[in-house]
Order: sequence, then C-alpha cells, then structure tokens
Amino acid sequence: MLRYTLKRLLQSCVTIFLIVSVVFLLLRLMPTDYYFTEDELIKLTTEQKHDRLEAAGLLDNPFVQLTRFYKALFTQGDLGESRRIQSGQPVLTVIGSKFGVSMKLGLIALGISLVLGVCLGVLQARYKDGVFDHVGTAYTVFVNAVPQLVSYSLILVFGARVLGLPSMYSTRKVLISSILPVVCLSIGSTAGYMLWIRRYMVDELNKDYIRLARLKGLSTRQVMFRHVLKNAFVPMVQQLPVSVLLTVGGSLLVERFFSVPGMGPLLTDAISRYDTNVVQALVMLYAVLGILGLFLGDVLMTVLDPRIRLTGKGGAR
Repeated sequence: MLRYTLKRLLQSCVTIFLIVSVVFLLLRLMPTDYYFTEDELIKLTTEQKHDRLEAAGLLDNPFVQLTRFYKALFTQGDLGESRRIQSGQPVLTVIGSKFGVSMKLGLIALGISLVLGVCLGVLQARYKDGVFDHVGTAYTVFVNAVPQLVSYSLILVFGARVLGLPSMYSTRKVLISSILPVVCLSIGSTAGYMLWIRRYMVDELNKDYIRLARLKGLSTRQVMFRHVLKNAFVPMVQQLPVSVLLTVGGSLLVERFFSVPGMGPLLTDAISRYDTNVVQALVMLYAVLGILGLFLGDVLMTVLDPRIRLTGKGGAR
C-alpha cells in the first residue's frame, strides 16, 4: 500500500509538472502585443513596449522564464500578478475572491445530489419495474436528453415567476439567491447517481451471494443495505473525491446564467483577455484537483473493498 501510494504521488507530481510547463511555454509563444491593453498599444512607442517587456522578463528565453516561475512558486508561493482581470493584483488574490463562492455552492449541490441520488436509486432498485422505478427512469432520461440551458431556463422561469425567488445571485441576499443556482447544479448529478446506483444494485441483486443471504433468512432491508448497497457503492466511490475537489472550479454555465461571481467563468475570461498569469495559475489548480481526486478515489476504493489489490504479481497494478 505504501509503495503504491508513493509511486502514484510521484506520477501525479510529474504529470502536474508536465501540464503546467507545457501550458506555460505555449503561452509564451503568443505575440507580445497581447500583453498590452488597446490604449497602451496606441500610446506607447516601440521602445517603450520593448522596455516594459524586458522589465517584466518576457523577452528572456522561455525556459529561463519557466525556471523563474517555479522558483517564485516554491520559494515565495508567488504566481505573479493579474494583467487584465484585476490589473496589478496578485493572482492568488484574484482566485481567492471567487474560490469561496464556487466551493460553497458546489459542495451544497453535491451533498444534495448525492443524498437524493443514492436514496432514489436505492428505491428504484428495491421496486424495480414498478411505478417509482419508471418515474425515476423518466426523470433521468429527461435530464440527460434536454440541453442544460433549456432545463436551467425552465427552472429559472418557475422559480422566479411562480415561487418568487431571485433570478440573479446577490451578495446581499446570499441564502435565498443561492437556491436556484444550487438546484441547477444538483439536478444533473442527482440523475447520474440515481442511474448508477440503480444499475449497480440491480446487478448485485442477481448474484449468488444475495440468493444465499436470502436463504439464510436475512430480511430485504438487511440484504439491501448490508450487502447490496455497500458493494454497489464501491464503483462510485472512485469518482467522489474528484467531484468534491472540482466543486472548487465552479460551473461555467450556471455561474454565468445566474451571474454568480465564482470560479466558473474566470478561466474563459482570463483566456479571452489574455491574462496569462491567471490562466497558468488556474490550469495548475485544475490539474492538481483532478489528479489528486483520482488518486484519492483509487485509495478510497481499496479501503472500502478489501478484495481490491493495488499490486499483483511482479508489482503490476
């Protein structure tokens, strides 16, 4: 276990290093005019532009710049300053101001969808081919078939006009204005959890050990929760850490739709406005969250299911 953990950590670090380095170098291939605003391009002379780029170290060899970036990151925790999103502000400050909003909404939506999805999926499996199962399947099909923008619009119209809920996020009325964004964030995940829990539980119900448990006199509740749900939940566990960690990244569509000042639109805004320091910081953040989530998912699966072995003969996984 320890050997596997250390190996995966090393692989994860190397992967993150490669992703960040490649993105950094690609950004340095962009024309230098993108580092200036439109007013600066008009007002500054060629010599002044050259002096500014030289002072910022942007005329150095790209690999020298990459070395300087890692040195500042590991010695000072410095990711540079934003040039366009919030000019002159440290990148960590720019990201930090939006981090909490996305994380709060994302974790609430994830908790709701997980509880509802698992509970409803269990009921679907318990009453397979019944009315509840058909209704749940219809909901899952509807959510997956209808474009997200359409379903969000329906929720917005119903919530705003029928229930009187705010249609836009407000920092003054955080609680009530968060309801519609959270609902939109959770409907898709809820359908996904329902679908997979039902599928895995139905598969488990047809296995021999379940028949043996029934022959031993275990009740339906004991069979469903002590054996079936536990084993059916294991495949989903692998994706839970990824889902939790990536809530930090926010949702691009939902946050734009409800004007939520979160992380979701930040990367696209930084790319469209050529704010390279913010772009490379966000790429590093998403790479760390995604790879760490996959690593934790693998480890968590082995904790919940002792039948899974991390290594086999010859040390291969």
